[in-house]
Amino acid sequence: MATTKVDVNLIDASSIGDAKYLKGDGTWATIAAGGGLAGVQAYTTDGSHTWTKATRESALGVTIKKLVVHVVGAGGASVNTTASAGSGGGGGGGYACKLLDVSDIDTCTATVGAGVAASAGGNSTFAKTTGTGTFLTVTGNGGAVATLGYTSDPASGGAASNGDINIDGGWGAGCNGNDSNQWGGNSFFGSGGRPLSTGNPRSQVGKGPGAGPSGGNQNTGTGNAGNDGAIFVYEYQ
Repeated sequence: MATTKVDVNLIDASSIGDAKYLKGDGTWATIAAGGGLAGVQAYTTDGSHTWTKATRESALGVTIKKLVVHVVGAGGASVNTTASAGSGGGGGGGYACKLLDVSDIDTCTATVGAGVAASAGGNSTFAKTTGTGTFLTVTGNGGAVATLGYTSDPASGGAASNGDINIDGGWGAGCNGNDSNQWGGNSFFGSGGRPLSTGNPRSQVGKGPGAGPSGGNQNTGTGNAGNDGAIFVYEYQ
């Protein structure tokens, strides 16, 4: 390969910034802005939230082209107990992760599921609101409420749908005879509540979004609501 020696004295770089590079013909060109992570939005309070592309682009000073959304439903509750009947643990919330092209999307609605006493956990969803582009609603369902009884079945974890990755929430353990205080179900972002061997109430809330609580003990033990879900939105140029 032939090479040519360049006289550096002929190259005027006195007014060239870091965002330029020298081309083979001796002229300077601007380095194109690369992609990459520009920002993150975290929705951890139950209820409906609006993601607006124009607002985020203005705040970040970039053009947002892609999102990676992480959606987890709320954990299911454990329940108040009666004499000789304990409660199993609540199920964990389901998790979905999706890469989205938002070039033609203007706004989206992020709905975070709530953990509710004595009830299944609420579903979390991320859906297109306005714009000409489309995508299927990304969903993490809430975990099931625990069952009551001297022997009871486990509480199922929430399912997930329309993600590139879909992971069901963990089972809340059921009762088995005198073992009336059982682990809550795990979620992708949280661990289920742990059972206590003494004290009242023995039901303990989990750690992290979508976790289920542990069960209540026999003889008037008190259950807990599951943890709220969450939605995390990673914004890419």
